[in-house]
Amino acid sequence: MRILFLDLDALSPQHMSCYGYHRNTTPNIDRISSEGVCFTNYYTSDAPCAPSRTALMSGQFGIRNGLVGHGGTAGDMKLEGRDRGLMGRLSLGESLPSYLQLAGGLQTTLISPFAQRHSTFNFYAGFNEIINTGMAGMESAEHVAPVVEDWVQRNAKKDDWFLYINYWDAHTPYRAPESFGNPFEDSPLPKWATEEMLEKHKEKVGPHSASELEIDFARQTYTNQPVPNYPRSLGEIKNMQDLREVIDGYDCGIRYMDEQLGALFTSLEEQGVMDDLVIIISADHGENMGQLGIYSEHGTADDGTCRIPMIVRWPGMQQGTVDNDLHYHLDFLPTMAEMLDLPVAPAWDGESYAPAIKEAKSCGREYLVVSQCAHVVQRSVRFRDWIYIRTYHDGFHMFDKEMLFNLAEDPREERNVASENKDICMEAVYYLHEWHDEMMFKSQDDVDPLWTVIREGGPFHARGYLKNYTKRLEETGRGHHIPELKRRHPEEFGEHQQKEAEEFRGKLRKNIMSAKKEKLSSAPTR
Repeated sequence: MRILFLDLDALSPQHMSCYGYHRNTTPNIDRISSEGVCFTNYYTSDAPCAPSRTALMSGQFGIRNGLVGHGGTAGDMKLEGRDRGLMGRLSLGESLPSYLQLAGGLQTTLISPFAQRHSTFNFYAGFNEIINTGMAGMESAEHVAPVVEDWVQRNAKKDDWFLYINYWDAHTPYRAPESFGNPFEDSPLPKWATEEMLEKHKEKVGPHSASELEIDFARQTYTNQPVPNYPRSLGEIKNMQDLREVIDGYDCGIRYMDEQLGALFTSLEEQGVMDDLVIIISADHGENMGQLGIYSEHGTADDGTCRIPMIVRWPGMQQGTVDNDLHYHLDFLPTMAEMLDLPVAPAWDGESYAPAIKEAKSCGREYLVVSQCAHVVQRSVRFRDWIYIRTYHDGFHMFDKEMLFNLAEDPREERNVASENKDICMEAVYYLHEWHDEMMFKSQDDVDPLWTVIREGGPFHARGYLKNYTKRLEETGRGHHIPELKRRHPEEFGEHQQKEAEEFRGKLRKNIMSAKKEKLSSAPTR
């Protein structure tokens, strides 16, 4: 048994030709898709990067494993506590690689810098061999490919291995080398990319809106400055040419990565192992390209960020089929268990979709709940044609508390129809509460890490930025949004606790003075 897992960071199915995109971005991935099963409604349970991969590797939702953010307490997994033995549960067969190593008897190898990038060293648990490509996620495919090729030459012909590889080219900053050119320069833009839509998006506020694609970490604000040394990544979308450059930059990264994958597949064919090789192609999250007014980021709990590709080519099983059912990425662990005829770890939250791979049998879920606590704090419910998004912290985007989109009619989430569909919203909230109750009963403690993020000042990628960002809003003619941002986020201006305390003291003084007057007026006179 040989298994290749390709984790293609920030790859959105909406920009893959095998998922219907009008540009030929993924010809080599398309070939693998035609030989296996393509899942069209496959979602990460927790976005973005670190929460997603932690959920995948642990088999548990972020609400249970504790890692839902990119900083603060929720940037780490929960401690196992007093019952932890000499080895933790991730080393004892409950993580994906340790399970495949111990239960499946596979030699497990990781080629990725990811654990170092986010200090998520739990990601390593169970790998026999770890190769850090050394650039903390700033690698391009030409940096990863030689490392992979070396491993293939030395190991491909061996039996019983699992190789997990990270590629980064679809992640910002878009990094396909200039020498690659632009194979899409004469290709039309997606139909949604119109001047009318761009003008609408330029009015929006928040990080990675059309007017603020980049972050000034030193001054804690969002700017219009392009990324140095990355000409395909702009700082601002001012006009249709800029919009084309952003979309082309993303698509070029995908196509460049796909060509490197094609070279990998050729190398595996030359080694004589391609025909019986299990190939899994997926991602940690997608990429918002205008959805909710956000560009070049994966910062919400919406369809743009949380729907990811999943392609499984398993020789001897289904070929060229499409599965439209709802699945989580953490369903992969019990699926692997069933495909390998192994027992399922009781701590996992996933449900197997092996019947879809073996016999094209429907086995999806009734609904999904997906979370995002790194850029905003949101939980969403995906069911039937709907996605319901509930916002607890808007990350300065001024999202409504409730958003509802009919993805069949509005796949780009442009029309919030929550106010006209209260019954649908109520159904979604019921699902959300059912899921939350189940997860909290399963948890080893009474803490929902979403509220830890709120208590510690909000999502990591927004915390501390608003005060300086208001200057940028004033400079760009959007200062009218500032009063509402201040109302929603007084803590960003150091006013929250002070204001509440002053209001309390004022009421207290008023009550004391009122009581004194009443006492004086009722006192007997001599």
